[in-house]
Amino acid sequence: MITDTGFIAVADAALATLGDALDRALATSDADVDWTLNDGILEIECEDGSKLIVNRHVPNREIWVAAKSGGFHFRAVDGRWRDTRSGTELAAALSGLLQAQAGVTLPPLELAAGD
Repeated sequence: MITDTGFIAVADAALATLGDALDRALATSDADVDWTLNDGILEIECEDGSKLIVNRHVPNREIWVAAKSGGFHFRAVDGRWRDTRSGTELAAALSGLLQAQAGVTLPPLELAAGD
């Protein structure tokens, strides 16, 4: 089992990769979206004032996403962050949530997860 320190490093790398992908997406978009990454919490504020929150949850070794459409938990499975209910990968799920909530499409990306 991965240690707390190991989990935090892997989760923070995934969050930073998501932030970089957001920057690339916003560079070619007219959407007014702001984001911050602070201490394991990626907060994305949409033009309409709504937010998507992506954060690491150390006790469960998961990345949690809160969006208008609901809450989602992603766990490391076979080296990928997968939704604990649907099995959808984090990058694909977040891309869909961002498109629906902010009109922003993330570029294709892979988010590695430690198992």
